[in-house]
Amino acid sequence: MDNLVALGHLTSVPTAIAPDVLESFDNPNPGRDYRIVFDCPEFTCVCPVTGQPDFARLTISYVPDRRCVELKSLKLYLMSFRNAGAFHEAVTNRIVDDLVALLAPRALEVVGAFSVRGGIQTTVTASHGDRALLAG
Repeated sequence: MDNLVALGHLTSVPTAIAPDVLESFDNPNPGRDYRIVFDCPEFTCVCPVTGQPDFARLTISYVPDRRCVELKSLKLYLMSFRNAGAFHEAVTNRIVDDLVALLAPRALEVVGAFSVRGGIQTTVTASHGDRALLAG
C-alpha cells in the first residue's frame, strides 16, 4: 500500500463491515450432509485505491453442521460492505472467516466474481473444510 500512497491514491476508505448483524438458527437436519447455496448478484464494495464501487456476484455454498445462517441477517451483513474499502481477495476471505466463526460449518465456499475493471475480470474463491462435500 505504500507504493499506492506514493502515487497519490486514496488511502482512507471507510471500513464499516458489520459481522455482528449475522444471526444463525439450529440446523433442522444436523444428521444429514446437505448443501445450501446463496446467489448474491448485487454485491457491492469499494476499491480501497480509488474509492470507486466494485460490483460482484457472490456465490456462498455451505454444508451446515449445527447452525444455519439466517437470510435477512446475511443480506444486512453483505450490504455493510457497500461503504467498506477492501481488495477483492480480502472481501472474499473475510466473508468466509465471518461465516465460519458464526456457523462452524462442515464445509463452506465463497466465490466472488467481480465485474470488469480496467479490462480485467477477477474471480476469487475461498473455502473452509471438506470441499468434496460442496460438490454436486
